[in-house]
Amino acid sequence: MEQEKKQGTREESEQEKWVYDGSVDCKGKVPLRAKTGVWIASLFVLTIEFSERVSFFGIAANLISYLTKVMHEDLKTAAKNVNYWSGTTTLMPLIGGFLADAYIGRFPMVLFSSLVYLMGLILLTMSQYIPSLKSCNTKTCLQPRKIHEVVFFLALYCISLGTGGHKPCLESFGADQFDEDHTEERKKKMSFFNWWNFALCFALLLGATVIVYVQDNVSWGAASLILTILMALCIIAFYVGKPFYRYRRPQGNTLKPILQVLVAAIRKRKLSCPSNPSLLYEVPKSDKSQGRLLCTTSKLRFLDKAAIIEDTHVDQKHNPWRLATVTRVEETKLILNVIPIWLTSLTTGICVAQGSTLFVKQAASMNLKISDSFTIPPASVSTAAAIGTLISVPIYDKIIVPMLRKITGNERGISILRRISIGFTSSVIVMIVAALVEAKRLRMHEQETMSVFWLVPQYLILGIGDSFSLVGLQEYFYGQVPDSMKSLGMALYLSVIGVGSFLSSFLITIVDQVTEKNGKSWIGKDINSSRLDRFYWMLAIINALNLCAYLFLAKRYTYKSVQKIGNETDGCKSDEVEMMA
Repeated sequence: MEQEKKQGTREESEQEKWVYDGSVDCKGKVPLRAKTGVWIASLFVLTIEFSERVSFFGIAANLISYLTKVMHEDLKTAAKNVNYWSGTTTLMPLIGGFLADAYIGRFPMVLFSSLVYLMGLILLTMSQYIPSLKSCNTKTCLQPRKIHEVVFFLALYCISLGTGGHKPCLESFGADQFDEDHTEERKKKMSFFNWWNFALCFALLLGATVIVYVQDNVSWGAASLILTILMALCIIAFYVGKPFYRYRRPQGNTLKPILQVLVAAIRKRKLSCPSNPSLLYEVPKSDKSQGRLLCTTSKLRFLDKAAIIEDTHVDQKHNPWRLATVTRVEETKLILNVIPIWLTSLTTGICVAQGSTLFVKQAASMNLKISDSFTIPPASVSTAAAIGTLISVPIYDKIIVPMLRKITGNERGISILRRISIGFTSSVIVMIVAALVEAKRLRMHEQETMSVFWLVPQYLILGIGDSFSLVGLQEYFYGQVPDSMKSLGMALYLSVIGVGSFLSSFLITIVDQVTEKNGKSWIGKDINSSRLDRFYWMLAIINALNLCAYLFLAKRYTYKSVQKIGNETDGCKSDEVEMMA
């Protein structure tokens, strides 16, 4: 009888949590098709993500070369335009993630934004093939046509708009396919972000080699056409997988409850918090309207006042602007706790921005020949970063994590924030190595051309560091935001790279203006008249100071704590230790 009762609770939980396609049985019971199809669903999701990443890396890796060679922009202008586009592309997900979580749902948002992305690729292809839209109809052209510039940048920012709905929703939609309440699926989900990024490194490898090679040696139009066809086929494949997916219901305006908690806490600012947290208001455990219940934490105690029950207001339980539940209060704390970590993550976004801008221009000024008949495209050197990630992720997931589990007793091996700190440390190292290599290149460039393979170490370190910092940030922003804000959490992760790109452009502008007044600009019109080594040393110092601030915050951080319900003994569990929820 007890076993049947637990099974019934389990089935109710599944019905509450998931919404299935109409052709699948959803009478409160998890259908066999959904249970056995979790990997099939993940494969369909990964397919469209792979095509999007091939397109993005194929464009981003060589964009600075297109802007300088075809559009004839100088180094500063081209680097800033690349950073503006990259920044916009990775900030748009903040809007797309919010709309998906609140109103639209992740699957419809992914499908719609993929079509917008496809439209951008079609425009990009048209700008290369239609004679009236091409940059120039002659082999030599010092200034591209205005119509080409308009259509080209329109296509780029159409891709940015598509990424805004595609990127945050697809990654969280993929993670949704694993049920955190199912033991086997929970274990698989713990490796999800590791292997997700492992697979995407193959997309970077393909985009920065095959696509870039086609751009440099065949034509930009042929490369754009390949990307367009690939995206169209993968959109069809993603839609075909619809019967296998698990869907989460939109939760309504996810920011409104946070505002209600702040207002309620301010209204009760003169009250004293009770010494016993159990006296604070919370809904019954049987009420699933809030989803999972969170435990009270000792940080930001002022917000706990929002959950104090006042005797003077009988109807306050029906007014969320006067009384909030403990879970809503703790969700607000989660968002406030995320902000400092987000701020200290921005410098790693600045380092990532260098990989597709200044590092590529360094490569273009070096000896790219492997043999007399084969020359490496400058942007293809970035594949060393992908190789670094491809090497480090399996080693970390299959060797290091099992060893650390035995030592620390933590199911993750090490905490999320410790993993991120390793990546932040590598950001300091990569800028130091980049500065030393650039200083050597500048000393040699008048006598001989330095081999491009000197750039491999900094790219390798960048890739290995990304497997700790960027993958760790994905886990952190997915797991440490409220359950109703998973897509927005992934958008916050992407915004680290976006804001980092804008900050990189800002630093380039400031450094150029300051150093030009004091003599020779560190970032001149071409790579050999610049002093990028000094710029890299400056970034290394900024990253080192930021690392100190991050370690200070991480040491005092409190992870999300979820109430365990339906077990022999109720209590709390840390999402950091047991699972990304």
